[in-house]
Amino acid sequence: MGLYEIGIFVYFYDMSSESVSRWIETLQPGTVRDLFECLPNMMYFAKDSHLGLMAGNRAFVHHCGFKDESELIGKTDHEIFPPQMAEKFAQDDRQILESGKAMNDMVELFPNEMGIPGWYTTDKIPLFTRSGEIAGLCGLVRSYQVEGDEQLKSVTESLMGNFAKKTSMSAIAKGAGFSMRQMERRFQEAYKTTPIQYVMRLRVLRACEMLTTSHKPVTSIALEVGFYDHSAFSRKFSALIGESPRAYRNRYQRKKQGGDRPG
Repeated sequence: MGLYEIGIFVYFYDMSSESVSRWIETLQPGTVRDLFECLPNMMYFAKDSHLGLMAGNRAFVHHCGFKDESELIGKTDHEIFPPQMAEKFAQDDRQILESGKAMNDMVELFPNEMGIPGWYTTDKIPLFTRSGEIAGLCGLVRSYQVEGDEQLKSVTESLMGNFAKKTSMSAIAKGAGFSMRQMERRFQEAYKTTPIQYVMRLRVLRACEMLTTSHKPVTSIALEVGFYDHSAFSRKFSALIGESPRAYRNRYQRKKQGGDRPG
């Protein structure tokens, strides 16, 4: 049975149901593969115990910069993503492999189809052999959205609309009907970061887009997204993305020209 089947049926094994196990054995490999292609706005992947990619649906494959799943097999995150992102993914994976426990609702940066980092939610679960040994892990990645909290949406929309300006957090909190403490607590619970850190990340994400879609000087981009010092922008960008603005732009241009395919 392939990793697609393992990923979707892994919970059945926990039930220790002999009838379910027998039924799964009758399934033709690849039977449920197409299900992962039908999930809207959802990326699926599976890795072995050495963190090499063993499977991915079309959405995941394309997000990683490949045309076909076969190009993905055996690659590690460090061969595909910027250094800091890759290390964050690997740290989580190693924790899952060591603990044998799932990690759910992780809000983190993940590249979109253009290679520009955006906010996504990731769920990962361990995969086990029939003898109980860890065989790897699989996960789902989806675009992150806060639903059902109008006050928090108001805060988020204000931050997104004004991130390049000098923002008054107290005014934003008041406008949404929050005290500063309430806003920071609720925001931290939802986004796993503070409003100020979120603004910094929005600025860097906008800079990523401008670096890959324009020929503006790095300093001009820094000023346009809300930074008032080139070195401060470079430090924040490198800390979040894992490489300097200039290196990020150069890597994207090489990839666009076909000279820097992942791996």
